Amino acid sequence: MGARFQELDWQQTPLGELVLRRRWDPVFDREVHEIKLNDEFLMSSLFTVSEVEMAHLALAGLPAPLDVVVGGLGLGYTARTVLENPNVRSLVVVDALGEVIEWHRRGLLPGGAELAADPRCRLVHGDFFALARSGRGFDPEEPDRRFHAIVVDIDHSPRHLLHPDNADFYRPEGLHRLADGLHPGGVFALWSNEPPDDEYTAALTDRFDHVSAEIVRFPNPLQQREATSTVYVARTSG
Repeated sequence: MGARFQELDWQQTPLGELVLRRRWDPVFDREVHEIKLNDEFLMSSLFTVSEVEMAHLALAGLPAPLDVVVGGLGLGYTARTVLENPNVRSLVVVDALGEVIEWHRRGLLPGGAELAADPRCRLVHGDFFALARSGRGFDPEEPDRRFHAIVVDIDHSPRHLLHPDNADFYRPEGLHRLADGLHPGGVFALWSNEPPDDEYTAALTDRFDHVSAEIVRFPNPLQQREATSTVYVARTSG
């Protein structure tokens, strides 16, 4: 491969072929890191505005000290933004792909080694949805532990799932289990690549006291248009 494109790692996983690659993008005139699973792009450092904004929206107004769980490590933008908040005491990041965790620990991703070495942060190899389903919380080292914020960026949207088994997480029973893992006044934030879903927003409203679907806008020069993502923010009663 030439200097403009490099495959940093390739792994066969239970979910399929996982690839980390780095390339120079001539449109943006900068280096880009991308994660692919089979033929799907899971993450790209070209567009990270919504991942960063999700962390800001989730933690806005929450008082110190904060214990946070992030579902989905990816390129690490959400997790690193969480740790930039001085009120955060601890962060647990759960990812189903141990290979992605190792990429961060090995420093194959920008900021990955620093994230993995932060004493407030623990990277957990596990199935976030199975942990949610278990009713024992998201920290295998401390069952039934509650958090002040649960921030999730795994599926493309509540309807466009990476695996059909994830569907129960977005249904009323899954939302009730999720809310039980939060402290009073805690926040659940979810990233979606699709416009606000009225049905999902209504399901959130049945369990949470304050719910909003925030549209995050950012320019997409590749398509010469404005792009959007949705961040759902749901807060329990204080």
